Amino acid sequence: MDARKFIEILNLAERLKDTKRHCFTSGGRRESVAEHSWRLTFAAYLVSDEFPEADLQKLLKMCLIHDLGEAFTGDIPAFEKTDKNEAREAELLGEWVRTLPEPYSFEMLSLCREMSERKTLEAKIFKALDNIEALIQHNESDIKTWLPLEYELQMVYGDDKVSFSEYLTEVRELVRCDSRNKIAKTK
Repeated sequence: MDARKFIEILNLAERLKDTKRHCFTSGGRRESVAEHSWRLTFAAYLVSDEFPEADLQKLLKMCLIHDLGEAFTGDIPAFEKTDKNEAREAELLGEWVRTLPEPYSFEMLSLCREMSERKTLEAKIFKALDNIEALIQHNESDIKTWLPLEYELQMVYGDDKVSFSEYLTEVRELVRCDSRNKIAKTK
């Protein structure tokens, strides 16, 4: 890859360090998209032994690139994101990815399509972990940062994404239990 293009790509990725998410950290500040993507990738690595048939390299790549579109649009919480928002993010990301040199352009477009379709094992694992990581982050944050609708979301969000895996279903249930315990402490 041309050295200048390499730097340009990293410059765009750097935007995710400053792109804040809805979630707060346990220390009380807003989490960045880059931090979420890093921990999601780490989670994928940690569950890789549960899915020996999965292509770990592909899964890690999905986790790393899944929110690159937010460098253009910012983060929109899942409970506010519309189909129109998703389409715009995909459009802007696609335009940018097409400017990348090969093999990166083709590979990223293929991975984005695969993540969107959620038919492969890797795409299913990625999406389940994406939801689980957000739920765990909410449990780690001060409950005062939760919106009223998040009390219910902590109970149901991601259930449909983990159903393909007994292990991830178990993890999801433990996260739900942690949410219940957190909520109970406020009463």
